[in-house]
Amino acid sequence: VWNRAPLLNQNMPNPFNPQTTIAFDLPKEMAVSLCVYDVSGRLLKVLVDDKLASTGRNEVVWRGRDQNGRQLPSGTYFYRLEAGEYSESKRMALIK
Repeated sequence: VWNRAPLLNQNMPNPFNPQTTIAFDLPKEMAVSLCVYDVSGRLLKVLVDDKLASTGRNEVVWRGRDQNGRQLPSGTYFYRLEAGEYSESKRMALIK
């Protein structure tokens, strides 16, 4: 299927408004965290908080809101997946 390590995919669509889907693939069931950060590295939204995710494709929808439900402005954001020893970040753009 792939190299047997977790794989973080580019969000779709990108740029996005009002929402985007972040997908990741796992070689086995494992605990994962998926978070969104601003360009200064400040945590804005926890999408998945150390939850057990299933083998294969997993998808999470982000609606461009912070942890308090406030709509975020247009700009560049980063999302980071942590799964076991694996971690990877990707960039996305919110356009209004």
